[in-house]
Amino acid sequence: MTLDDAASVHIAATFDPGADADFLLGLLAWCASAAGVGGVLVTGLLMSLQLRRGEPGEGAFHMRSLFFVFLGSVLASTAAPIVAFLGPLGL
Repeated sequence: MTLDDAASVHIAATFDPGADADFLLGLLAWCASAAGVGGVLVTGLLMSLQLRRGEPGEGAFHMRSLFFVFLGSVLASTAAPIVAFLGPLGL
């Protein structure tokens, strides 16, 4: 291991993102929540506008849309706790 490698490992081990990173993660979490609520509203709006009664598969289209919106919301809301659980990865 050379001197440059040892210095880079030491710098990476002491990295602390600080309060700015916490603020940014909080802002991104709020934006993801707002996008999830917006997705549910848009899907509900599409359900009310598309009056295709009797057409096979009309319910599956709306349920698939809601599934993707909920999946994205769950993924975005659980990202921070998963990262906190894993702890520092030492990249």
